[in-house]
Amino acid sequence: YSKKMLVSEVFRRYKEIEKKEQDSTNLEEYPPEFLIKHPLQHTWTLWYYEPDKQKSWEESQREITSFDTAEDFWSLYNHIKSASELRQGCDYSMFKQGIRPMWEDEANKQGGRWLMTLEKKQRNSDLDHFWLEILLCMIGEAFNEHSDDVCGAVVNVRTKGDKLGIWTADANRSTSVMEIGRKLKERLRISPKQIIGYQVHKDVIVKAGSITKNTYQV
Repeated sequence: YSKKMLVSEVFRRYKEIEKKEQDSTNLEEYPPEFLIKHPLQHTWTLWYYEPDKQKSWEESQREITSFDTAEDFWSLYNHIKSASELRQGCDYSMFKQGIRPMWEDEANKQGGRWLMTLEKKQRNSDLDHFWLEILLCMIGEAFNEHSDDVCGAVVNVRTKGDKLGIWTADANRSTSVMEIGRKLKERLRISPKQIIGYQVHKDVIVKAGSITKNTYQV
């Protein structure tokens, strides 16, 4: 396996080992390659946001844990609430280690995000699948040579409609931004008729409370 190995294959092995542990079977029966962890290209950090009137927005962002192998990702993912189970107003964010999930971070300030707003009914049908697929795209380097431009992703659970965003480092790198958007749409199997847009962070900050125009769309 290279660092760009199929994360889904590792998940299959992870579930087999987990089942064997539950069955109290001797792990020595497994070939050694089943027990070796597969390193990712980058180390990733999971953040959790829960609104707290006693704290600022930044103080309410909690850094949960970091991981750098496919196995540790699956272990984490399978032991936390799914996005659809979060309370209204809460967020999950997953960013490359050292990047905070906020526009002001040095790695994000020149960038923007591909943003999808889901209908209420999609929380039960699509939210968890879309969020997991975005995470797999990021940690599996699915954007190929453009993966270095990806900073992280955020899921916002909201009453009016949940949002999913994938953040990139530089809004001016149009080729990279567009390729990431196309790959995202392809992996999520979004209908060609449905448009998703890319918003520059600086535009969103300036137009807080109003509708921000899409700089790119696919």
